[in-house]
Amino acid sequence: MSVVEVAVKSQKGKCAFGHKVGDKIVFDGKSIKGDICYSALMVILPKVYAMRYGAEFPWAKDKDVIFNACPDHENPVVFEIRRVKK
Repeated sequence: MSVVEVAVKSQKGKCAFGHKVGDKIVFDGKSIKGDICYSALMVILPKVYAMRYGAEFPWAKDKDVIFNACPDHENPVVFEIRRVKK
């Protein structure tokens, strides 16, 4: 299993939670290190889980990196989800 690191790559408008470019969240299988709003967490968690177990996404240019936006269409935060192999 891999560790998955999530980083804020872009943020437009005003994020109600306060996410900023450069924020990082680490999913190591035992814990979540870093702060993330529940709305964004619910959107990215299935992809984080899949990537931890080796899933690949056909639209990804790099099999270890995908992007996902939070559900706030007026103030979108785009997250980079990166698999870090042990």
